[in-house]
Amino acid sequence: ARRRDWYWLRSFIAGGVAGCCAKTTIAPLDRVKILLQAHNHHYKHLGVFSTLCAVPKKEGYLGLYKGNGAMMIRIFPYGAIQFMAFDRYKKVIKKQLGISGHVHRLMAGSLAGITAVVCTYPLDMVRVRLAFQVKGEHKYMGIIHAFKMIYTKEGGLRGFYRGLIPTVVGMAPYAGFSFFTFGTLKSIGLAQAPNLLGRPSLDNPDVLVLKTHVNLLCGGIAGAIAQTISYPLDVTRRRMQLGAVLPDSEKCLTMVQTLKYVYQQHGVRRGLYRGLSLNYIRCIPSQAVAFTTYELMKQLLHLN
Repeated sequence: ARRRDWYWLRSFIAGGVAGCCAKTTIAPLDRVKILLQAHNHHYKHLGVFSTLCAVPKKEGYLGLYKGNGAMMIRIFPYGAIQFMAFDRYKKVIKKQLGISGHVHRLMAGSLAGITAVVCTYPLDMVRVRLAFQVKGEHKYMGIIHAFKMIYTKEGGLRGFYRGLIPTVVGMAPYAGFSFFTFGTLKSIGLAQAPNLLGRPSLDNPDVLVLKTHVNLLCGGIAGAIAQTISYPLDVTRRRMQLGAVLPDSEKCLTMVQTLKYVYQQHGVRRGLYRGLSLNYIRCIPSQAVAFTTYELMKQLLHLN
């Protein structure tokens, strides 16, 4: 039992480190994505790359990392819970339900993503509010002040979970297809071309793992596929999270209302899929780094 406890602790640490490494690489793109998705009035007339250039001019280079402190506080437990839960759910689904093959990866990934989201959602809410603020606006003075303001002005604990339903609905396919695609590509690669794509694990020479550049490629493909499927729900979630600080908030109280509002006001390309080009630029390296770091951490912490 004691060895099992240490296993889950090591798995938790590996997932947390993987999440932090992945998000740090794309923090500036995350800030721009939030500004564009929510049509911030300072930047709504600009495109992806124009906004990347405009933010440092208006707010300094640290403006690109606004909300990143809150994100790191959230992303370590998020990554840790997600990867650890995926391992656990995979074993339970296989043993208890008798489901194996590719389907159990999809199910375990979806459940792991939902579990991580529910546990860390209030921190994401605070991060989004801080990231949406532009220099000179002082509604929220920092992480703790944002927590207090949301709690007192937006209905207590309920205020922290605004937009949770579309997040959960969007996370199920995103995490599911992400883990499913990576796991499938990994197993096919090691089965079909073990000498070309694989190498012995650092902690267990009997276990074959993917080479680093192959891990990066598989993770990137997984991120692209998963993001395409779930992106409109991500836009809906951000719009609901920012509801109280945007006009027409009374029209965006539920997931269906918000989807309709965004579609009617901005259409498919400029509304539901606004910022998707940026999202490909951010989700591909993010997932590539996340899976690659986790695979490396598994070896360093003797999880194979």
